[in-house]
Amino acid sequence: MTPVNPRTAPRGVDVWARTFRLWDTYFAIVWLATLMFVLGTAQPAWPVRVAAGCPLALLVPWYVVYGRPVLMTEGTAERRAVTYIAGAVAVYLMPGVLVGETRLMAFALVPQCFIALRYRRAMVAVTVINLAPVAGWALLWDVGGQDLFFNSVFAVVTLVFSAAFGGWTIRIMDQSQERAELIAELDASREEVAQLSADRGALAERERMSREIHDTLAQGFTSVLMLVQAVDAELTDDVPQARRHLRLMADTARQNLAEARALVAGGAPADLDGASLPDALRRLASRHDAKVHVSGAAGPLAPGLEVVALRGCQEALANVRKHAAPDTAVHIELTYTAGELSISIRDSGPGFDPGATTDGFGLRGLRARAAEVGGTATVDSSPGAGTTVTVRLPVPERTLS
Repeated sequence: MTPVNPRTAPRGVDVWARTFRLWDTYFAIVWLATLMFVLGTAQPAWPVRVAAGCPLALLVPWYVVYGRPVLMTEGTAERRAVTYIAGAVAVYLMPGVLVGETRLMAFALVPQCFIALRYRRAMVAVTVINLAPVAGWALLWDVGGQDLFFNSVFAVVTLVFSAAFGGWTIRIMDQSQERAELIAELDASREEVAQLSADRGALAERERMSREIHDTLAQGFTSVLMLVQAVDAELTDDVPQARRHLRLMADTARQNLAEARALVAGGAPADLDGASLPDALRRLASRHDAKVHVSGAAGPLAPGLEVVALRGCQEALANVRKHAAPDTAVHIELTYTAGELSISIRDSGPGFDPGATTDGFGLRGLRARAAEVGGTATVDSSPGAGTTVTVRLPVPERTLS
């Protein structure tokens, strides 16, 4: 048999197994005391006492081989439980009738009835255990009225006590079973919550990675493709401009490689690596022919806020490159105020009607990023009037230098 590991076994299994050893000890003590009383009493004669002791000896293998496994199931094997209790009572009755001291064994059999049987069946068995030996003993030996009275009173009192004790025992067992079920449900709920938390964490991580890839690698590859198209058109007519675009392609490719490494390492974006937010925006703007203006007292911010601001600017510039003409003017305004950081990206492109279109993945991701740090992202545009993307982020005053 494979041993039970207390760390992996269900709650209560190992505890009940260890507790049942006390019942084994209790049964052994009561049985041994009963046998000593039966063999050591003065009456009746020794052949009768020996005859009574032999059936008592049978109770030990009956308990060890058949009864103990049944009792360990706590009444779930009902048919086997009835068989065990009926056999134990049948073995007990003969010595109980022959020698009155045998009735001490009832203190071991009565608890077993309530452990193995339902309450009504247990009470039937307990009644037989307490009353039948006294009645048989009185009929067999023709005892006097006083002895019969005292033995009868003792049997009745024992029966009443057994009924009260048995009812209390069953209630305790029912409560223990209910608690075990509740604990099992709680453990299952904890496992389910842990799994849901892990799934939600994985989903959040996938969404974060999707935003990072869209804001960095995807935009970089889009820029490279657009530059390839521009170079292809300029090779025959404008070689200097083609060379300029080739250099820009190389810079974009190097930037994309740096972003990929930062993404894998979980570090800051490449533009922010070792640089302040205004410097990172100037680096970004130089690759898009945009102008940057910083107002207010610039200072170090929480890394998360700087990443949101930089990614918002990247998304807005990527949209300008995707939807506007190459000569579109772009202005980036970074403003530091008490309690707020705002970044505004304004272009002179063709604009669009925000009510007539749905947000793409980039703008949805931008709004999600801003919302994660308690900020907002808005898009203001109209046909022929350009587009302005504004990101506002709350900044605790202590984060500003």
